Amino acid sequence: MIPGVDEICSLTDVKQHVDSGRYDVLIIDAAPTAETLRLLSLPEVMNWYIERIFPVERRVVKTIRPLLSRLTSMPIADDRIFAAVERLHRNLDGVRQLLTNELMSSVRLVVNPEKMVIAEARRTYTYLSLFGYRMDAIVVNRIIPDEVEDPYFGKWKEIQAEHLTTIRESFEPVPILTARLFDREMVGVELLAAMGVEVYGQEDPVAIMHREEPMRVTKRGTSYVLSIRLPFTDRADLEVFRKAEDLHIRVGPYKRNLALPHTLQRLDVKEASFVGDRLEVRFGRDGAPRATATAGARQGGPDG
Repeated sequence: MIPGVDEICSLTDVKQHVDSGRYDVLIIDAAPTAETLRLLSLPEVMNWYIERIFPVERRVVKTIRPLLSRLTSMPIADDRIFAAVERLHRNLDGVRQLLTNELMSSVRLVVNPEKMVIAEARRTYTYLSLFGYRMDAIVVNRIIPDEVEDPYFGKWKEIQAEHLTTIRESFEPVPILTARLFDREMVGVELLAAMGVEVYGQEDPVAIMHREEPMRVTKRGTSYVLSIRLPFTDRADLEVFRKAEDLHIRVGPYKRNLALPHTLQRLDVKEASFVGDRLEVRFGRDGAPRATATAGARQGGPDG
């Protein structure tokens, strides 16, 4: 199997289950952070490839196929292959629209009250926001309950209390839900139902618990501002640059290529800066210099 095909199939399965109409809710128990981020960024990456590179490849192959067929016996992609790729792209784009639909989908991070886990959750929150996925709750798991009074766990309870404060300060106004450390492995419908009551109480676990807008475009005077929520982002890890009709945003190891709306394609990047936890990129026509380095921004030339 070609590397990555199993992940692609997993994504297209999501759309098939939604289209079937057989289910009230779909729950994706995601893989570890890095794998999940690669999976969720796949539709965006393929979308860029299909829109920018794919048409060129198709024209080139169509032009040189008669010549290559005389020079080599190796198989050359024909229109059936390109049509299959286009179908795959439509399916993946449909999945992306489902998962970024604020009325249908949300992400819930499960976090243990531990320093390294919290740091990883903060990074994950940033990367998910970069690709437009909405977080509606944080579930803090494996909290030592108050009834445990053994001195052995006393220090652990103090440490967990400090981490809980950090989690609330980091992620609010996103709702913070909690689940205690149970005295057994929670396997089976009965035990999971009991755990669900503990986590959600009287709340509907299927309802979207928090709404936010990861990305928006607003007009300010003669300029337009593209605003993207990127919490916990270190400016040293951020790079923003414009190339042709795309805005490229890199946060740490992850990059998103945003196809700019027509309103912004005709304008130049003037500056990029942080306002609170949002990256704001200003577009305009005035004679001001292009793109400041406030947020690691640069204006791409012909070669980027």
